[in-house]
Amino acid sequence: MGQEAKSARLLQLAEALKLRPMRVGELARRFGVSERTVERDLKTLIDLGYPVERRRRGEYAIPDRSPPLHPVEALALFAAGRLIYHQAPTRQYRTALEKLARSLPQPLRELLLKSTEGLEARNGDSRTLELVTRALLERRVLAFEYRSAGSRNWRPKEVLVYFLEANRTNLGLYAIGYERSFHKAVHTFKLSRMRSTRLLEETYEIPQDFDPQAYLRQAWGVVGVREKGVEIRLRFTPEAAWRVLEGDYPGLQAEKELEDGSLLTRLEAAPFKGGVPWEVLAWIQSFGPRVEVLSPPELRRLWLEEAEQLLARYGVRKEASETSLKAGA
Repeated sequence: MGQEAKSARLLQLAEALKLRPMRVGELARRFGVSERTVERDLKTLIDLGYPVERRRRGEYAIPDRSPPLHPVEALALFAAGRLIYHQAPTRQYRTALEKLARSLPQPLRELLLKSTEGLEARNGDSRTLELVTRALLERRVLAFEYRSAGSRNWRPKEVLVYFLEANRTNLGLYAIGYERSFHKAVHTFKLSRMRSTRLLEETYEIPQDFDPQAYLRQAWGVVGVREKGVEIRLRFTPEAAWRVLEGDYPGLQAEKELEDGSLLTRLEAAPFKGGVPWEVLAWIQSFGPRVEVLSPPELRRLWLEEAEQLLARYGVRKEASETSLKAGA
């Protein structure tokens, strides 16, 4: 067991030195061993034929050339690394990010590593991440308890995982698959809402007709649909029109720019609870009074109801606050 641990550490040490130059003390802290052990490991790597170089200030490195990349390819990988950092729920993402960084030329490699420090402190549920990924890789049924948004109850689920998605808005991880225990349909499940996750021995095949692009085509976040979505029509004021035209919103189409500068738009979105596209509603509400929901009636009614609730809740307080300020003056 000791020899296996040493062999694994030697491989990890070599990978770390290919990434960037490091001092003995830094390597000792990284691998949880003494500096003397690191010095012995460095000598072992040299004996094994690794081109370990001792550089200035006591740094060691193994020369490693990144593959040739077009500048736009390098930018795409750098951006992917930044997204990994923002999304990373657990420290295991660090090694994946470092492997990605190795493919970047300098100074992008060093900039990515410096801008993504601190992943060691992230303590997400790595067990759930591992089991969900294994469920997809091994095509094994995933069982877990799930608590839906806004619910206090945990319900047992058995899911055939078809796809994994990162939400474009909150960067959370979601599993998309056939839920066979209750809904008997394809649904989306947030990994952070799972507990007691385990793999069953039963295996499955992903249906040939399941197309993740088609499923997520109308998704504003991660709630997809295999059938036709809900058509939504909106009117944006001139103050918001330019932002809408500038933004990359899925399925949003500009219909007409009116004389006063306002903009009519339409889009199709996946319905959710009660047939309402809740993910789109949150985006609509982010524009405040600079947008009006024209259709469908159900969404317009809900949008107006929530606006009226805000007015009722805070309008009276605003009046009371203004009265209090005047009295104080």
